[in-house]
Amino acid sequence: MQETDQDRIRKWRLILGKEADSGGTVTLAGEDVQMDGALEALYQNDRQGGLGDSTPQLHRWLGDIRKYFPTPVVQVLQRDAWERLGIERMLLEPELLESLEPDIALVSTLLALKSAIPSQTRDTARLVVQKLVRQLEEQLRMPLEQHIRGALTRSIRTRRPKGKEIDWHQTIRANLKHYQPDKQGLVLETLIGQGRRNRSLKELILLVDQSGSMAASMIYAGIIGSIMASIRSVKTSFLAFDTQVADLSGLMEDPVELLFSTQMGGGTDIHKALTYAGKLVSQPRDTILVVISDLYEGANVHDTLRQYHQLLHSGVQVINMLALSDGGAPDYDKSWPSN
Repeated sequence: MQETDQDRIRKWRLILGKEADSGGTVTLAGEDVQMDGALEALYQNDRQGGLGDSTPQLHRWLGDIRKYFPTPVVQVLQRDAWERLGIERMLLEPELLESLEPDIALVSTLLALKSAIPSQTRDTARLVVQKLVRQLEEQLRMPLEQHIRGALTRSIRTRRPKGKEIDWHQTIRANLKHYQPDKQGLVLETLIGQGRRNRSLKELILLVDQSGSMAASMIYAGIIGSIMASIRSVKTSFLAFDTQVADLSGLMEDPVELLFSTQMGGGTDIHKALTYAGKLVSQPRDTILVVISDLYEGANVHDTLRQYHQLLHSGVQVINMLALSDGGAPDYDKSWPSN
């Protein structure tokens, strides 16, 4: 289709910004408004570096530019954002880096802008991410492993054990109330034992939304997935999705590599992700599917709900988590049907 004069005017208006059209002679509508907002947030003269004021705003912006602009333009915008936020200068100062205490906001930004990180600072950026990952692993590993192992042990406990399966310690504790002093004996009314362990007790599938607003959740999910992968009695899969699905299960032994393999930003297609995850389920009643998403679905919500229901009816235990962040008040789409 041949470009018209009006099309050319509209493009120049987007390139030059609203200051070039102070009289408002060019009217923008639809996606043009969103594109103009994304460009203005980065290039408006009196707000240079303003994207750094709010990490959620930054990640939403990164998602918007991937949605509205072609890849070459996105790469240019990301490089400009990198320079305007001042992160590159910070990483080039070793003394500052050594004294830096990385947090979720900083690491989220590094992961979102990783494709724009100059080659001479990439190793430094990985060290910053690795430092935070190790801190969070130390906090999460022990309580998480204890909780999971305890849940697995309880799941195979039986009240009708065979001789070799009796857990004498738990059985005695359960029957102390039946102790008979006159006979100096204990009446065992209840036997507690451990049933035979299945070859694969549980299968866990982590389905993690990697759209721009879920950056902090991705960091926590990556670390938790790596911890889960180290527990042999649980088979863990890690799927990252936006409008496509990436199986990152093979990277769970190295959470830093896993996080750098994600693609933060872009749209959301939960329906496609659920369909993909369903193909991995071999034993529905022994499978737990954890969906980590803010539920801003780009596909048809009713089709997505039907996919949820199919998984539930097959026996899969489905858990939807809105966030794994420190804030406690995640942003999510409240327009979903209640049933």
